[in-house]
Amino acid sequence: MRARRHLAWLLLVLASSPAWAKKVDLDYHVRLLPQNGQAEVRLTLADGAAVRSLDFDLGKDGLYGDFHADGPWAVQADGQRGVWQPAAGKASFTYRVQLNHRLKNGSYDSRITPTWALFRGEDLVPPTRLDQQDGTELVARLAFELPTGWKSVETAWPRIGKQRFRVDNVSRLFDRPTGWMLAGTIGTRRERLGDTEVSVAGPQGQGLRRMDTLTLLTFVWPQLQAVFPRNPPKLLLVGAHEQMWRGARAANQSIFINSARPLVSETGSSPVLRELVRVFAQINDKERSDWIGEGLAEYYAIELLHRAGGMTDERYKSVQARLGKQAGKVTSLRGEQVNDAVVARAVLLLQALDREIRIHTKNQRSLDDVAQALMRLNQVSTSEFIRISENVLGRESEVLQSKLLR
Repeated sequence: MRARRHLAWLLLVLASSPAWAKKVDLDYHVRLLPQNGQAEVRLTLADGAAVRSLDFDLGKDGLYGDFHADGPWAVQADGQRGVWQPAAGKASFTYRVQLNHRLKNGSYDSRITPTWALFRGEDLVPPTRLDQQDGTELVARLAFELPTGWKSVETAWPRIGKQRFRVDNVSRLFDRPTGWMLAGTIGTRRERLGDTEVSVAGPQGQGLRRMDTLTLLTFVWPQLQAVFPRNPPKLLLVGAHEQMWRGARAANQSIFINSARPLVSETGSSPVLRELVRVFAQINDKERSDWIGEGLAEYYAIELLHRAGGMTDERYKSVQARLGKQAGKVTSLRGEQVNDAVVARAVLLLQALDREIRIHTKNQRSLDDVAQALMRLNQVSTSEFIRISENVLGRESEVLQSKLLR
């Protein structure tokens, strides 16, 4: 009897193992429609019976429409959620999404023009709750159908064919294509840095300094990996300037920068390096502690450039003086959103904490050890930051007794 129970338990474990799971193809087909400012997205399941439902968060901006489904499809009265129950056999769900997202200042953070499109995968496929049959594993692929005359498409996902990519996110049950994407008549420069394939791409005529950007990344890469020991298979940096938002923003293994922005500003700050730190650190804040992620990103954007030899000690001191002036009369770092003055004050506090750790550990440890510990957390609060920092320091921190953190 015991042997039978053991055999039954073993079979149950093997059946639940991914190696024994039934693999079902999930294909995303994206047709870009510049004449309409849209993309047509088709999700196709090789076996619809493997999935009970897909519950889409459609948002409140009305970006998604023209739905067609094999199997029941229902949208809530407020239009913000929709549930697809795939039909048995091969089943598809098709819709259209607006790719032109205009901000209040008139610029775009997602745009499709007659010759190129720059957007995020998060826009193509909204956040989705998956309810699938037990013992099922979806194998996702992403394919693009480009307008006539468009040459290529770039994403942060591994390429498996012409305009085709494999989408595999081990941290999520539902493999949704995410990260910045660029298609059209584009120019791309590539380099392998460590174990990562780095691509810098921009539409032709949009002024992205591809080689300059790749040189900067190559220059700081050893210092970056010394602090944040990650090895993503790909990193994509995209840029354009025509009516695009004038900032920089990280997404899944990818970065957007307005190509009119300098790689390193006159103030010593680097938008590219700041977002690169976000990609590698992946530090998420909670409990009114946005200062942690924002402060660390700016701190290391300056620090990595200095360590790599791209900033002299004299320039580093002048950057600190500038931060002191910018911080002004900031009295607290706590809040859901932080402005430039709060970020400046956060950087100064982090610099002071780094000095404190180095002095009391005789240069055996530093803020780098704190950052590496934070990388292992899903989210971090101010109290957790203090606890981890003092654990690295080996004593109570005088710097972190500051009223700024209350």
